[in-house]
Amino acid sequence: MFSRAFSTANHLLNNRNLQRLAVTQLRKMSQQVLHSNVWDSDPELFALIQEEKKRQLTGLEMIASENFTSLPVLQCLSTCLHNKYSEGLPGQRYYGGNQFIDQIERLAQKRALEAYRLNPEEWGVNVQPYSGSPANFAVYTGLVEAHGRIMGLDLPDGGHLTHGFFTATKKISATSIFFESLPYKVDVETGLIDYEQLAKTARLFKPRIIIAGISCYSRPLDYKRFREICNEVGAYLMADMAHISGLVAAGVTPSPFEYADVVSTTTHKSLRGPRAGVIFFRKGVRSHNAKGEPIMYDLESKINQAVFPGLQGGPHNNTIAAIATTMKQATTPEFVEYQKQIIANAKRLCKGLQDKGYKIATGGTDVHLLLVDLRNVGLTGAKAEFILEEVSIACNKNTVPGDKSALNPSGIRLGTPALTTRGLVEKDMDQVVEFIDKALKLAKEIGTKSGPKLVDFKKTIECDEETKKKVADLRAQVEEYSCKFPMPGYPEY
Repeated sequence: MFSRAFSTANHLLNNRNLQRLAVTQLRKMSQQVLHSNVWDSDPELFALIQEEKKRQLTGLEMIASENFTSLPVLQCLSTCLHNKYSEGLPGQRYYGGNQFIDQIERLAQKRALEAYRLNPEEWGVNVQPYSGSPANFAVYTGLVEAHGRIMGLDLPDGGHLTHGFFTATKKISATSIFFESLPYKVDVETGLIDYEQLAKTARLFKPRIIIAGISCYSRPLDYKRFREICNEVGAYLMADMAHISGLVAAGVTPSPFEYADVVSTTTHKSLRGPRAGVIFFRKGVRSHNAKGEPIMYDLESKINQAVFPGLQGGPHNNTIAAIATTMKQATTPEFVEYQKQIIANAKRLCKGLQDKGYKIATGGTDVHLLLVDLRNVGLTGAKAEFILEEVSIACNKNTVPGDKSALNPSGIRLGTPALTTRGLVEKDMDQVVEFIDKALKLAKEIGTKSGPKLVDFKKTIECDEETKKKVADLRAQVEEYSCKFPMPGYPEY
């Protein structure tokens, strides 16, 4: 009996030792996961990240809504700020422990106003929107009742999805689902916004908000004319400056702030910051009544409450820190020169393509992008986008004035912010034009083999040996050229 009891005790002791050993091993493993680098803990994922880094380095990035952000921005995005929940506004949080988060958000707000030379007595700002689309939706939610009316530039004419795009058979954007939207248009011949027709339509439609904003329109907007139309029909003027926010900060394109009631923007396009959104709103006196008494703006609480708790939860504090350092960069002389170079590069790119016989919508550009109308050379936007990507030039297919379908567009949109960040100047645009021209001519040649269908066009590039060689040769030229220019950020990822 004693022997059996001793054996049982010994067995239990061994089990306890094994349990302690297991707990110790688990703790070590846990610490290893918490403190190891991603290239050690997840080499499969890290290999894909490095492939994307290689693609960015070896290609020419010409998507107008993309840019390469700075090392300080990337450093902010990967900080302990990510760990903190901060629902609410500075000084009005729902959780404790936000004393330093509050200081960071207030700094971002202060710098955002400074970047655009705004008086804090006249303008406020919300830096919490996750991106541009949620920022726009927050404005509509705060200022327009459900199924209230908005007007924005039609998507095929250079507007954005969030400005209310829908088709005859489907409401594409959530904006068109929850609000009643009616687009305004450009003149098909000139490609320019038809302000007189916009005014006539607004008088009939009586929108709550008119949106002065673009996604692919290469001329400055007439904010004064927008203001006049809004005043006539009693609408708010919302300027969506997502694409041109860097140009506006640098003072190299007309600013919407003189005329707008609300200004929304992303921070990752020409502004060259993190992927995020910002909303500026008017404060103070809006107008006077018949007795001369002031009528005050009431936008601040409406927009802030629409952002949270209306549409979002806790803000991304690491991104707000990145916005803060982006806005600081935007006040420097170097940033102004950068924005001037963006426009100079776009103009040089535009002229080079025009000299090659390509048609540019609106006849040119005054901003960071241009829209190439390929109808006169017999190419679709989809084929052009595909062949350019095959030779390591990234752009996007885009509708041109007169297109019937956003899914089958006739043009491509080209932008210069990312190339300018890497140090390309006007003379380099001449070489970029040569690459684009060679690629598009090659696309025409491939089309004679493949026929009109995109699927056959892609198959020919993939399977025809002569075509594969020509594409590979041009890709090698583009990548050799691209690698001459540095990229900001971390060297390896």
